[in-house]
Amino acid sequence: MSERGGAVHVVTTRRTYKGRVYETHLLRRSYREGDRVKNETLGNLSHLPVPVIDLVRRALRGESFVPVAERLEVLGSRPHGHVQALRVAMQRLGIESLIGSRPSPERERILALIAARVLAPHTKLATTRWWHTTTLAEEFGVSGADEDDVYAAMDWLLERQPVIERKLAARHLGEGSLALYDLSSSYFEGTHCPLGKIGYSRDRKRNKLQVNYGLLTNRQGCPISVSVYEGNTADTKTLMPQVSKLKESFGLERVVLVGDRGMISHKAIGELKEIEGMAWITALKSSQIRGLVEAGALQLGLFDERDLFEFSDPAYPNERLIACRNPQLAKLRAHKRHALIEATTLELDKIRERVERGALEGAAKIGVKLGRVLGKYKVGKHFELTITDTSVKYQILEPQVAAEAALDGIYVIRTALPKKQMSAPEAVRSYKALTQVERAFRSLKTVDLKVRPIHHRLERRVRAHIFLCMLAYYVEWHLIEAWRPLLFADEDQAAKATRDPVAPAKRSAAALEKVHTHLDENGAPVHSLRTLIAELATLVRNTCRTPGSLEHPATFDILTTPTSLQRRAFEMIEKIAA
Repeated sequence: MSERGGAVHVVTTRRTYKGRVYETHLLRRSYREGDRVKNETLGNLSHLPVPVIDLVRRALRGESFVPVAERLEVLGSRPHGHVQALRVAMQRLGIESLIGSRPSPERERILALIAARVLAPHTKLATTRWWHTTTLAEEFGVSGADEDDVYAAMDWLLERQPVIERKLAARHLGEGSLALYDLSSSYFEGTHCPLGKIGYSRDRKRNKLQVNYGLLTNRQGCPISVSVYEGNTADTKTLMPQVSKLKESFGLERVVLVGDRGMISHKAIGELKEIEGMAWITALKSSQIRGLVEAGALQLGLFDERDLFEFSDPAYPNERLIACRNPQLAKLRAHKRHALIEATTLELDKIRERVERGALEGAAKIGVKLGRVLGKYKVGKHFELTITDTSVKYQILEPQVAAEAALDGIYVIRTALPKKQMSAPEAVRSYKALTQVERAFRSLKTVDLKVRPIHHRLERRVRAHIFLCMLAYYVEWHLIEAWRPLLFADEDQAAKATRDPVAPAKRSAAALEKVHTHLDENGAPVHSLRTLIAELATLVRNTCRTPGSLEHPATFDILTTPTSLQRRAFEMIEKIAA
Protein backbone atom coordinates (compact mmCIF):
# COMPACT_ATOMS: atom_id res chain seq x y z
CA MET A 1 0.00 0.00 0.00
CA SER A 2 1.72 3.29 -1.16
CA GLU A 3 1.77 6.36 1.01
CA ARG A 4 1.59 9.46 -1.19
CA GLY A 5 1.79 12.05 1.58
CA GLY A 6 5.59 12.50 1.55
CA ALA A 7 7.63 15.71 1.41
CA VAL A 8 7.83 17.66 -1.80
CA HIS A 9 11.26 18.97 -2.81
CA VAL A 10 13.29 20.21 -5.79
CA VAL A 11 15.88 17.97 -7.35
CA THR A 12 18.54 19.24 -9.76
CA THR A 13 20.22 16.78 -12.10
CA ARG A 14 23.13 17.44 -14.44
CA ARG A 15 24.32 15.61 -17.50
CA THR A 16 27.05 16.32 -20.02
CA TYR A 17 26.44 15.95 -23.72
CA LYS A 18 29.00 16.90 -26.38
CA GLY A 19 30.95 19.01 -23.92
CA ARG A 20 27.94 20.97 -22.66
CA VAL A 21 26.38 20.63 -19.20
CA TYR A 22 22.58 20.46 -19.07
CA GLU A 23 20.66 21.04 -15.83
CA THR A 24 17.16 19.76 -15.11
CA HIS A 25 15.11 21.00 -12.15
CA LEU A 26 12.33 18.61 -11.12
CA LEU A 27 9.61 18.98 -8.52
CA ARG A 28 9.42 15.64 -6.71
CA ARG A 29 7.54 13.96 -3.87
CA SER A 30 9.03 11.20 -1.74
CA TYR A 31 6.70 8.41 -0.61
CA ARG A 32 6.98 4.95 0.93
CA GLU A 33 5.84 1.81 -0.77
CA GLY A 34 6.20 -1.04 1.64
CA ASP A 35 9.69 -0.96 2.92
CA ARG A 36 10.97 1.09 -0.01
CA VAL A 37 11.18 4.89 -0.42
CA LYS A 38 10.33 6.05 -3.90
CA ASN A 39 10.18 9.44 -5.67
CA GLU A 40 7.37 10.77 -7.81
CA THR A 41 7.99 13.57 -10.31
CA LEU A 42 5.26 16.16 -10.06
CA GLY A 43 6.57 18.64 -12.60
CA ASN A 44 9.52 20.05 -14.49
CA LEU A 45 10.67 23.48 -13.27
CA SER A 46 13.54 23.86 -15.74
CA HIS A 47 11.71 26.52 -17.77
CA LEU A 48 11.53 28.87 -14.75
CA PRO A 49 14.19 31.48 -13.99
CA VAL A 50 16.89 30.29 -11.61
CA PRO A 51 15.94 32.80 -8.84
CA VAL A 52 12.32 31.52 -8.93
CA ILE A 53 13.52 27.94 -8.73
CA ASP A 54 15.64 28.88 -5.72
CA LEU A 55 12.60 30.48 -4.03
CA VAL A 56 10.56 27.30 -4.60
CA ARG A 57 13.37 25.19 -3.19
CA ARG A 58 13.67 27.38 -0.06
CA ALA A 59 9.89 27.55 0.45
CA LEU A 60 9.62 23.77 0.38
CA ARG A 61 12.32 23.64 3.04
CA GLY A 62 10.09 25.65 5.33
CA GLU A 63 11.35 29.21 4.89
CA SER A 64 8.70 31.93 4.99
CA PHE A 65 8.74 35.01 2.77
CA VAL A 66 7.20 38.44 3.16
CA PRO A 67 7.28 41.52 0.88
CA VAL A 68 10.57 43.43 1.16
CA ALA A 69 8.77 46.61 2.23
CA GLU A 70 7.50 44.80 5.32
CA ARG A 71 11.01 43.80 6.42
CA LEU A 72 13.18 46.65 5.10
CA GLU A 73 12.23 50.25 4.42
CA VAL A 74 14.61 52.61 2.60
CA LEU A 75 14.23 56.06 4.16
CA GLY A 76 16.65 57.87 1.86
CA SER A 77 19.46 57.45 -0.66
CA ARG A 78 22.09 60.15 -0.83
CA PRO A 79 25.25 60.45 -2.96
CA HIS A 80 28.23 59.66 -0.75
CA GLY A 81 31.30 58.48 -2.70
CA HIS A 82 32.51 61.92 -3.76
CA VAL A 83 32.06 63.23 -0.21
CA GLN A 84 34.01 60.30 1.17
CA ALA A 85 36.80 60.95 -1.35
CA LEU A 86 37.10 64.60 -0.31
CA ARG A 87 36.95 63.79 3.39
CA VAL A 88 39.72 61.19 3.14
CA ALA A 89 41.87 63.47 0.97
CA MET A 90 41.49 66.34 3.43
CA GLN A 91 42.38 64.04 6.31
CA ARG A 92 45.49 62.87 4.46
CA LEU A 93 46.47 66.51 3.89
CA GLY A 94 45.87 67.44 7.50
CA ILE A 95 43.50 70.25 6.55
CA GLU A 96 41.90 70.18 10.00
CA SER A 97 45.13 71.07 11.79
CA LEU A 98 45.98 73.51 9.02
CA ILE A 99 42.76 75.47 9.55
CA GLY A 100 42.76 75.28 13.34
CA SER A 101 44.54 73.21 15.96
CA ARG A 102 41.41 72.86 18.09
CA PRO A 103 37.96 71.56 17.12
CA SER A 104 35.31 74.25 16.83
CA PRO A 105 32.02 74.80 14.97
CA GLU A 106 33.77 77.39 12.79
CA ARG A 107 36.46 74.92 11.77
CA GLU A 108 33.92 72.25 10.84
CA ARG A 109 31.95 74.72 8.72
CA ILE A 110 35.08 75.87 6.88
CA LEU A 111 36.05 72.26 6.18
CA ALA A 112 32.57 71.64 4.82
CA LEU A 113 32.77 74.78 2.65
CA ILE A 114 36.13 73.69 1.22
CA ALA A 115 34.76 70.26 0.31
CA ALA A 116 31.58 71.75 -1.12
CA ARG A 117 33.60 74.19 -3.25
CA VAL A 118 35.44 71.30 -4.89
CA LEU A 119 32.34 69.17 -5.37
CA ALA A 120 29.66 71.73 -6.32
CA PRO A 121 30.61 75.43 -6.22
CA HIS A 122 27.54 77.53 -5.42
CA THR A 123 26.70 80.68 -3.52
CA LYS A 124 26.90 80.26 0.23
CA LEU A 125 23.10 80.10 0.61
CA ALA A 126 22.81 77.50 -2.14
CA THR A 127 25.66 75.53 -0.57
CA THR A 128 23.88 75.25 2.80
CA ARG A 129 20.93 73.76 0.94
CA TRP A 130 22.90 71.58 -1.46
CA TRP A 131 25.00 69.76 1.12
CA HIS A 132 21.86 68.21 2.65
CA THR A 133 21.20 66.45 -0.68
CA THR A 134 24.42 64.48 -0.11
CA THR A 135 26.09 63.04 2.97
CA LEU A 136 28.37 66.08 3.28
CA ALA A 137 26.38 67.86 5.99
CA GLU A 138 26.36 64.71 8.11
CA GLU A 139 29.98 63.72 7.45
CA PHE A 140 31.33 67.18 8.29
CA GLY A 141 28.97 67.82 11.20
CA VAL A 142 27.23 70.89 9.76
CA SER A 143 23.66 69.65 9.53
CA GLY A 144 22.38 72.53 11.64
CA ALA A 145 24.45 75.30 10.03
CA ASP A 146 22.64 78.04 8.10
CA GLU A 147 23.82 80.93 5.94
CA ASP A 148 24.59 83.20 8.90
CA ASP A 149 26.71 80.48 10.52
CA VAL A 150 28.65 80.14 7.26
CA TYR A 151 29.31 83.88 7.08
CA ALA A 152 30.52 83.92 10.68
CA ALA A 153 32.87 81.04 9.89
CA MET A 154 34.26 82.97 6.90
CA ASP A 155 35.03 85.93 9.16
CA TRP A 156 36.78 83.52 11.55
CA LEU A 157 38.79 82.06 8.63
CA LEU A 158 39.96 85.46 7.42
CA GLU A 159 41.46 86.22 10.84
CA ARG A 160 43.45 82.98 10.60
CA GLN A 161 44.70 83.51 7.04
CA PRO A 162 48.24 84.66 7.99
CA VAL A 163 48.73 81.63 10.26
CA ILE A 164 47.39 79.20 7.65
CA GLU A 165 49.60 80.63 4.91
CA ARG A 166 52.67 80.36 7.15
CA LYS A 167 51.87 76.68 7.66
CA LEU A 168 51.49 76.16 3.91
CA ALA A 169 54.79 77.93 3.25
CA ALA A 170 56.52 75.75 5.83
CA ARG A 171 55.18 72.69 4.01
CA HIS A 172 55.93 73.65 0.42
CA LEU A 173 58.65 76.34 0.39
CA GLY A 174 62.18 75.97 1.69
CA GLU A 175 65.35 78.02 1.60
CA GLY A 176 66.29 78.79 -2.01
CA SER A 177 62.89 77.63 -3.31
CA LEU A 178 61.29 78.91 -6.47
CA ALA A 179 58.12 80.93 -5.80
CA LEU A 180 55.74 81.75 -8.68
CA TYR A 181 53.56 84.85 -8.54
CA ASP A 182 50.92 86.28 -10.86
CA LEU A 183 47.83 88.51 -10.69
CA SER A 184 44.32 87.99 -11.98
CA SER A 185 40.88 89.56 -11.56
CA SER A 186 37.24 88.57 -11.15
CA TYR A 187 34.09 90.58 -11.57
CA PHE A 188 31.35 91.40 -9.05
CA GLU A 189 27.61 90.95 -9.08
CA GLY A 190 26.76 94.16 -7.27
CA THR A 191 28.04 97.69 -6.78
CA HIS A 192 28.66 98.18 -3.05
CA CYS A 193 31.94 96.41 -2.25
CA PRO A 194 34.79 98.89 -1.53
CA LEU A 195 37.21 96.59 -3.37
CA GLY A 196 35.19 96.80 -6.57
CA LYS A 197 36.86 99.10 -9.10
CA ILE A 198 36.94 99.44 -12.88
CA GLY A 199 40.28 98.16 -14.12
CA TYR A 200 41.97 95.97 -16.69
CA SER A 201 39.59 93.02 -16.91
CA ARG A 202 41.10 89.62 -17.56
CA ASP A 203 37.51 88.31 -17.69
CA ARG A 204 36.82 90.64 -20.63
CA LYS A 205 33.94 92.23 -18.73
CA ARG A 206 34.21 95.86 -19.79
CA ASN A 207 32.93 98.57 -17.47
CA LYS A 208 32.18 96.07 -14.71
CA LEU A 209 33.47 96.31 -11.15
CA GLN A 210 36.16 93.79 -10.34
CA VAL A 211 38.64 92.74 -7.68
CA ASN A 212 42.28 91.80 -8.26
CA TYR A 213 44.04 88.95 -6.47
CA GLY A 214 47.58 87.66 -6.60
CA LEU A 215 48.39 83.97 -6.21
CA LEU A 216 51.70 82.70 -4.87
CA THR A 217 52.60 79.06 -5.53
CA ASN A 218 55.61 76.78 -5.36
CA ARG A 219 57.34 75.59 -8.51
CA GLN A 220 54.81 72.79 -9.10
CA GLY A 221 51.87 75.19 -8.86
CA CYS A 222 50.73 74.16 -5.38
CA PRO A 223 49.07 77.27 -3.87
CA ILE A 224 50.68 78.89 -0.86
CA SER A 225 49.11 82.31 -0.46
CA VAL A 226 46.57 84.68 -2.01
CA SER A 227 46.35 88.47 -1.66
CA VAL A 228 43.34 90.59 -2.60
CA TYR A 229 43.51 94.13 -4.01
CA GLU A 230 41.19 96.76 -5.39
CA GLY A 231 40.17 96.15 -8.98
CA ASN A 232 42.24 99.00 -10.43
CA THR A 233 45.53 98.07 -8.70
CA ALA A 234 48.47 97.77 -11.12
CA ASP A 235 50.37 94.49 -11.26
CA THR A 236 53.66 96.08 -10.21
CA LYS A 237 52.17 97.55 -7.01
CA THR A 238 51.34 94.07 -5.74
CA LEU A 239 54.87 92.68 -6.07
CA MET A 240 56.70 94.12 -3.07
CA PRO A 241 54.00 92.99 -0.59
CA GLN A 242 54.71 89.45 -1.81
CA VAL A 243 58.41 89.94 -1.22
CA SER A 244 57.68 91.12 2.33
CA LYS A 245 55.45 88.12 2.88
CA LEU A 246 58.14 85.70 1.69
CA LYS A 247 60.90 87.28 3.75
CA GLU A 248 59.11 88.41 6.90
CA SER A 249 55.92 86.38 7.29
CA PHE A 250 57.33 83.10 5.94
CA GLY A 251 60.82 83.66 7.35
CA LEU A 252 62.70 82.71 4.17
CA GLU A 253 66.21 84.15 3.90
CA ARG A 254 66.76 83.00 0.31
CA VAL A 255 64.07 82.68 -2.34
CA VAL A 256 63.77 82.98 -6.13
CA LEU A 257 60.67 84.90 -7.19
CA VAL A 258 59.36 84.32 -10.72
CA GLY A 259 56.99 86.81 -12.33
CA ASP A 260 56.05 87.84 -15.85
CA ARG A 261 57.42 90.90 -17.67
CA GLY A 262 54.48 93.04 -16.59
CA MET A 263 54.86 92.07 -12.94
CA ILE A 264 58.59 92.40 -12.25
CA SER A 265 59.29 95.77 -13.81
CA HIS A 266 62.66 97.48 -14.27
CA LYS A 267 61.93 99.66 -11.24
CA ALA A 268 60.94 96.67 -9.13
CA ILE A 269 64.18 94.91 -10.03
CA GLY A 270 66.09 97.86 -8.65
CA GLU A 271 64.26 97.39 -5.34
CA LEU A 272 64.76 93.61 -5.36
CA LYS A 273 68.51 94.03 -5.79
CA GLU A 274 68.58 95.87 -2.47
CA ILE A 275 67.02 92.94 -0.59
CA GLU A 276 69.53 90.38 0.60
CA GLY A 277 68.75 86.81 -0.45
CA MET A 278 65.99 87.81 -2.90
CA ALA A 279 66.61 86.54 -6.43
CA TRP A 280 64.23 86.85 -9.37
CA ILE A 281 63.49 85.60 -12.87
CA THR A 282 61.44 87.55 -15.38
CA ALA A 283 61.45 88.46 -19.09
CA LEU A 284 62.04 91.56 -21.16
CA LYS A 285 59.23 93.47 -22.83
CA SER A 286 59.11 93.58 -26.64
CA SER A 287 60.27 97.21 -26.68
CA GLN A 288 63.31 96.29 -24.60
CA ILE A 289 64.13 93.39 -26.93
CA ARG A 290 63.83 95.70 -29.94
CA GLY A 291 66.24 98.12 -28.29
CA LEU A 292 68.81 95.35 -27.81
CA VAL A 293 68.49 94.30 -31.45
CA GLU A 294 68.91 97.86 -32.71
CA ALA A 295 71.94 98.38 -30.47
CA GLY A 296 73.54 95.17 -31.80
CA ALA A 297 73.65 93.48 -28.40
CA LEU A 298 71.17 90.81 -29.49
CA GLN A 299 72.28 89.32 -32.80
CA LEU A 300 69.38 87.52 -34.45
CA GLY A 301 71.74 85.63 -36.75
CA LEU A 302 72.82 83.48 -33.82
CA PHE A 303 69.39 81.83 -33.91
CA ASP A 304 70.42 80.18 -37.20
CA GLU A 305 72.54 77.74 -35.20
CA ARG A 306 70.63 77.41 -31.94
CA ASP A 307 67.35 78.32 -30.28
CA LEU A 308 68.87 79.49 -26.97
CA PHE A 309 71.96 81.51 -26.11
CA GLU A 310 73.13 83.75 -23.31
CA PHE A 311 74.48 87.28 -23.60
CA SER A 312 74.94 90.45 -21.57
CA ASP A 313 74.44 94.18 -22.06
CA PRO A 314 75.65 97.26 -20.12
CA ALA A 315 72.05 98.41 -19.77
CA TYR A 316 71.49 95.38 -17.50
CA PRO A 317 74.59 95.30 -15.26
CA ASN A 318 75.36 92.14 -13.29
CA GLU A 319 72.47 90.37 -14.99
CA ARG A 320 72.16 87.43 -17.34
CA LEU A 321 70.07 87.71 -20.49
CA ILE A 322 68.97 84.44 -22.10
CA ALA A 323 67.58 84.78 -25.62
CA CYS A 324 65.19 82.12 -26.92
CA ARG A 325 63.42 81.63 -30.23
CA ASN A 326 60.41 79.34 -30.65
CA PRO A 327 59.82 78.72 -34.41
CA GLN A 328 56.29 77.44 -33.89
CA LEU A 329 55.36 80.50 -31.85
CA ALA A 330 56.88 82.65 -34.60
CA LYS A 331 54.60 81.06 -37.19
CA LEU A 332 51.54 81.58 -35.02
CA ARG A 333 52.31 85.25 -34.43
CA ALA A 334 53.03 85.86 -38.12
CA HIS A 335 49.75 84.24 -39.09
CA LYS A 336 47.81 86.25 -36.51
CA ARG A 337 49.41 89.53 -37.59
CA HIS A 338 48.63 88.84 -41.24
CA ALA A 339 45.00 88.03 -40.40
CA LEU A 340 44.57 91.19 -38.31
CA ILE A 341 46.12 93.43 -40.95
CA GLU A 342 43.93 91.85 -43.61
CA ALA A 343 40.78 92.33 -41.50
CA THR A 344 41.75 95.96 -40.80
CA THR A 345 42.33 96.60 -44.50
CA LEU A 346 38.86 95.31 -45.39
CA GLU A 347 37.25 97.60 -42.81
CA LEU A 348 39.27 100.60 -43.99
CA ASP A 349 38.23 99.92 -47.58
CA LYS A 350 34.57 100.01 -46.54
CA ILE A 351 35.02 103.39 -44.90
CA ARG A 352 36.92 104.72 -47.92
CA GLU A 353 34.11 103.61 -50.23
CA ARG A 354 31.56 105.41 -48.04
CA VAL A 355 33.65 108.59 -48.19
CA GLU A 356 33.99 108.33 -51.98
CA ARG A 357 30.19 107.95 -52.32
CA GLY A 358 29.65 110.99 -50.15
CA ALA A 359 27.89 108.94 -47.46
CA LEU A 360 30.49 110.00 -44.89
CA GLU A 361 31.96 113.49 -44.78
CA GLY A 362 34.10 115.58 -42.47
CA ALA A 363 37.57 114.75 -41.22
CA ALA A 364 36.38 114.46 -37.61
CA LYS A 365 33.60 111.98 -38.38
CA ILE A 366 35.83 109.99 -40.69
CA GLY A 367 38.55 109.91 -38.03
CA VAL A 368 36.16 108.53 -35.43
CA LYS A 369 35.16 105.67 -37.74
CA LEU A 370 38.77 104.90 -38.58
CA GLY A 371 39.77 104.99 -34.92
CA ARG A 372 37.19 102.37 -34.05
CA VAL A 373 38.55 100.05 -36.72
CA LEU A 374 42.17 100.50 -35.66
CA GLY A 375 41.20 100.01 -32.01
CA LYS A 376 39.26 96.88 -32.82
CA TYR A 377 42.12 94.92 -34.36
CA LYS A 378 45.04 96.54 -32.45
CA VAL A 379 47.34 96.87 -35.47
CA GLY A 380 46.94 100.60 -36.08
CA LYS A 381 50.71 101.12 -35.62
CA HIS A 382 51.24 99.36 -38.96
CA PHE A 383 49.09 101.85 -40.92
CA GLU A 384 49.72 105.40 -42.05
CA LEU A 385 46.49 107.35 -42.65
CA THR A 386 45.79 110.55 -44.55
CA ILE A 387 42.39 112.07 -43.83
CA THR A 388 40.59 115.08 -45.31
CA ASP A 389 36.95 116.14 -45.23
CA THR A 390 36.31 114.24 -48.47
CA SER A 391 38.96 111.52 -48.73
CA VAL A 392 40.78 108.73 -46.95
CA LYS A 393 44.11 107.24 -47.91
CA TYR A 394 46.13 104.62 -46.10
CA GLN A 395 49.21 102.53 -46.61
CA ILE A 396 50.72 99.63 -44.71
CA LEU A 397 54.10 100.42 -43.18
CA GLU A 398 55.89 97.37 -44.56
CA PRO A 399 59.32 98.12 -43.00
CA GLN A 400 57.66 98.37 -39.59
CA VAL A 401 55.80 95.12 -40.14
CA ALA A 402 59.01 93.42 -41.21
CA ALA A 403 60.86 94.74 -38.17
CA GLU A 404 58.22 93.34 -35.85
CA ALA A 405 58.12 90.04 -37.75
CA ALA A 406 61.84 89.65 -37.24
CA LEU A 407 61.19 89.37 -33.50
CA ASP A 408 58.39 86.81 -33.80
CA GLY A 409 58.85 83.91 -31.42
CA ILE A 410 61.75 85.61 -29.62
CA TYR A 411 61.75 86.23 -25.90
CA VAL A 412 64.54 87.09 -23.48
CA ILE A 413 64.73 85.81 -19.91
CA ARG A 414 66.27 88.20 -17.39
CA THR A 415 67.83 87.15 -14.08
CA ALA A 416 70.73 87.92 -11.78
CA LEU A 417 71.13 84.32 -10.59
CA PRO A 418 74.71 83.10 -11.14
CA LYS A 419 75.31 80.26 -13.61
CA LYS A 420 76.56 77.95 -10.88
CA GLN A 421 73.21 78.28 -9.15
CA MET A 422 71.00 77.92 -12.22
CA SER A 423 71.87 77.06 -15.82
CA ALA A 424 70.37 78.94 -18.77
CA PRO A 425 67.98 76.09 -19.75
CA GLU A 426 66.85 75.76 -16.15
CA ALA A 427 66.20 79.51 -15.93
CA VAL A 428 63.99 79.27 -19.03
CA ARG A 429 62.11 76.30 -17.57
CA SER A 430 61.66 78.21 -14.31
CA TYR A 431 60.12 81.18 -16.10
CA LYS A 432 57.84 78.95 -18.14
CA ALA A 433 56.69 77.34 -14.89
CA LEU A 434 54.39 80.38 -14.57
CA THR A 435 51.95 78.33 -16.65
CA GLN A 436 51.25 76.47 -13.40
CA VAL A 437 49.82 79.68 -11.92
CA GLU A 438 47.80 80.23 -15.09
CA ARG A 439 46.40 76.72 -14.67
CA ALA A 440 45.44 77.60 -11.09
CA PHE A 441 43.62 80.73 -12.26
CA ARG A 442 41.71 78.72 -14.89
CA SER A 443 40.61 76.24 -12.26
CA LEU A 444 39.70 78.94 -9.75
CA LYS A 445 37.75 81.07 -12.21
CA THR A 446 36.06 78.79 -14.72
CA VAL A 447 36.69 75.07 -14.83
CA ASP A 448 36.12 73.79 -11.30
CA LEU A 449 35.90 76.19 -8.37
CA LYS A 450 34.18 79.18 -10.01
CA VAL A 451 35.38 82.00 -7.80
CA ARG A 452 33.41 84.33 -10.09
CA PRO A 453 31.02 86.00 -10.18
CA ILE A 454 31.53 87.31 -6.65
CA HIS A 455 28.22 87.92 -4.88
CA HIS A 456 29.55 89.29 -1.56
CA ARG A 457 29.39 93.01 -0.82
CA LEU A 458 31.47 93.28 2.37
CA GLU A 459 35.22 93.61 1.87
CA ARG A 460 36.09 91.00 4.50
CA ARG A 461 33.68 88.49 2.93
CA VAL A 462 35.24 88.98 -0.52
CA ARG A 463 38.69 88.39 0.94
CA ALA A 464 37.47 85.32 2.83
CA HIS A 465 35.69 83.98 -0.27
CA ILE A 466 38.84 84.17 -2.40
CA PHE A 467 40.97 82.62 0.35
CA LEU A 468 38.41 79.83 0.73
CA CYS A 469 38.61 79.16 -3.02
CA MET A 470 42.40 79.01 -2.77
CA LEU A 471 42.16 76.39 -0.01
CA ALA A 472 39.74 74.41 -2.14
CA TYR A 473 42.23 74.55 -5.00
CA TYR A 474 44.92 73.29 -2.61
CA VAL A 475 42.84 70.15 -2.04
CA GLU A 476 41.94 69.85 -5.71
CA TRP A 477 45.60 70.20 -6.75
CA HIS A 478 46.54 67.21 -4.62
CA LEU A 479 43.56 65.21 -5.88
CA ILE A 480 44.63 65.76 -9.49
CA GLU A 481 48.18 64.72 -8.66
CA ALA A 482 46.90 61.54 -6.96
CA TRP A 483 44.41 60.71 -9.72
CA ARG A 484 46.63 61.38 -12.74
CA PRO A 485 46.38 57.76 -14.00
CA LEU A 486 42.57 58.05 -13.98
CA LEU A 487 42.49 61.46 -15.68
CA PHE A 488 43.50 62.84 -19.06
CA ALA A 489 46.45 64.40 -17.21
CA ASP A 490 50.02 63.58 -18.22
CA GLU A 491 51.57 61.10 -15.81
CA ASP A 492 55.16 61.67 -16.97
CA GLN A 493 55.86 64.80 -14.92
CA ALA A 494 59.53 63.98 -14.34
CA ALA A 495 60.26 64.27 -18.07
CA LYS A 496 59.54 68.02 -17.97
CA ALA A 497 62.91 68.61 -16.34
CA THR A 498 64.79 67.19 -19.34
CA ARG A 499 62.69 68.46 -22.25
CA ASP A 500 63.86 71.22 -24.57
CA PRO A 501 63.13 74.38 -22.55
CA VAL A 502 62.40 76.50 -25.65
CA ALA A 503 60.21 74.12 -27.66
CA PRO A 504 56.47 74.20 -27.04
CA ALA A 505 55.34 71.97 -24.19
CA LYS A 506 54.23 68.56 -25.43
CA ARG A 507 52.37 65.77 -23.73
CA SER A 508 53.99 62.38 -23.42
CA ALA A 509 53.10 59.63 -25.88
CA ALA A 510 51.08 57.88 -23.17
CA ALA A 511 49.07 61.04 -22.44
CA LEU A 512 48.38 61.59 -26.15
CA GLU A 513 47.19 58.00 -26.39
CA LYS A 514 44.76 58.61 -23.53
CA VAL A 515 43.41 61.69 -25.27
CA HIS A 516 43.04 59.83 -28.56
CA THR A 517 41.41 56.64 -27.24
CA HIS A 518 39.76 57.98 -24.06
CA LEU A 519 41.12 54.83 -22.39
CA ASP A 520 43.97 54.11 -20.02
CA GLU A 521 46.63 51.43 -20.49
CA ASN A 522 44.25 48.84 -19.00
CA GLY A 523 41.44 49.71 -21.39
CA ALA A 524 39.36 51.53 -18.75
CA PRO A 525 37.77 54.93 -19.55
CA VAL A 526 39.73 58.00 -18.45
CA HIS A 527 38.02 61.05 -17.01
CA SER A 528 38.16 64.75 -16.41
CA LEU A 529 38.11 65.73 -12.76
CA ARG A 530 34.41 66.65 -13.02
CA THR A 531 33.31 63.34 -14.55
CA LEU A 532 35.40 61.34 -12.08
CA ILE A 533 33.74 63.15 -9.17
CA ALA A 534 30.35 62.40 -10.78
CA GLU A 535 31.30 58.71 -11.00
CA LEU A 536 32.23 58.67 -7.32
CA ALA A 537 28.90 60.29 -6.45
CA THR A 538 27.09 57.19 -7.75
CA LEU A 539 28.30 55.37 -4.62
CA VAL A 540 25.20 55.95 -2.49
CA ARG A 541 24.47 55.69 1.20
CA ASN A 542 21.04 54.18 1.79
CA THR A 543 19.43 54.86 5.17
CA CYS A 544 17.16 51.95 6.05
CA ARG A 545 15.02 50.68 8.91
CA THR A 546 13.15 47.51 9.85
CA PRO A 547 9.49 48.40 10.47
CA GLY A 548 7.24 46.18 12.50
CA SER A 549 5.78 45.99 15.94
CA LEU A 550 8.68 47.82 17.54
CA GLU A 551 7.89 51.31 18.79
CA HIS A 552 11.24 52.62 17.52
CA PRO A 553 12.35 50.56 14.51
CA ALA A 554 16.13 50.18 14.11
CA THR A 555 17.80 52.49 11.56
CA PHE A 556 21.01 51.61 9.78
CA ASP A 557 23.01 52.57 6.67
CA ILE A 558 23.90 50.41 3.69
CA LEU A 559 26.44 51.58 1.09
CA THR A 560 26.20 50.48 -2.49
CA THR A 561 29.06 48.21 -3.55
CA PRO A 562 31.96 50.28 -4.97
CA THR A 563 32.82 49.78 -8.61
CA SER A 564 36.38 48.90 -9.62
CA LEU A 565 36.92 52.55 -10.65
CA GLN A 566 35.71 53.81 -7.27
CA ARG A 567 37.89 51.34 -5.38
CA ARG A 568 40.91 52.38 -7.43
CA ALA A 569 40.22 56.09 -6.84
CA PHE A 570 39.97 55.55 -3.06
CA GLU A 571 43.21 53.55 -3.04
CA MET A 572 45.02 56.41 -4.77
CA ILE A 573 43.67 58.96 -2.29
CA GLU A 574 45.12 56.93 0.57
CA LYS A 575 48.60 57.63 -0.86
CA ILE A 576 48.24 61.43 -0.63
CA ALA A 577 50.81 62.99 1.70
CA ALA A 578 50.92 66.56 2.96
